[in-house]
Amino acid sequence: MSGAVSVFLADDDDRFRAAYRKLFDRTEGFRVAGETGDGETAARLVGALKPAVALLDVQMPGLSGLEAARRILPDAATRVIMLTTFDLDEYVYEALTLGASGFLLKNASPQEVLQAVRTVHAGHAMLAPEVTARLIRRFAPQPPARRHAFAGQVLSEREVQVVRLVARGHSNQQIADELFLSVETVRTYLRRMFAKLGVNDRTHLAVLAHEAGLLYEPR
Repeated sequence: MSGAVSVFLADDDDRFRAAYRKLFDRTEGFRVAGETGDGETAARLVGALKPAVALLDVQMPGLSGLEAARRILPDAATRVIMLTTFDLDEYVYEALTLGASGFLLKNASPQEVLQAVRTVHAGHAMLAPEVTARLIRRFAPQPPARRHAFAGQVLSEREVQVVRLVARGHSNQQIADELFLSVETVRTYLRRMFAKLGVNDRTHLAVLAHEAGLLYEPR
């Protein structure tokens, strides 16, 4: 198991934890470092065990998964993925602003779970494009009073078009098709924007676009 990605599981549903534990135990390259059913214990054990990735249910008895993440994330030794449902999007958004690496829906397939852990362990965020779009719609119901400075000063018009589509949940291929670009050109635009805006992945670019009001076409 040398070199395996260590994972911590925190969820108050014993059956859910058992299913995840079985998945990681049976998959080469992963190991379960520990598990618990409450947030207080999760924060304490993650701090002691320092697993590579912690999967935290948003709602747990006592200390919530969000509060556990708030305690865990400053250490920077462990990346956090929140486990949630569509009904709890507001907690996911707050978790992202705290520095969580993303979230999984609790009905995610085994392949999606493994890919999410691999992705955040590699230093990237994991947020499904369709979920990004839902978050944006939920938290940006009205256009902002004024355009963000990035829209006119830092990003070119084409870059604004690309980031707008990222924030709406489009994949690189969909962006390329809509803007009549190659997929590699879209990737180049994204890399440039990551550098300009100081973000590391498309998830946090989408959050910034939401906060900046870039989802709204100028009138």
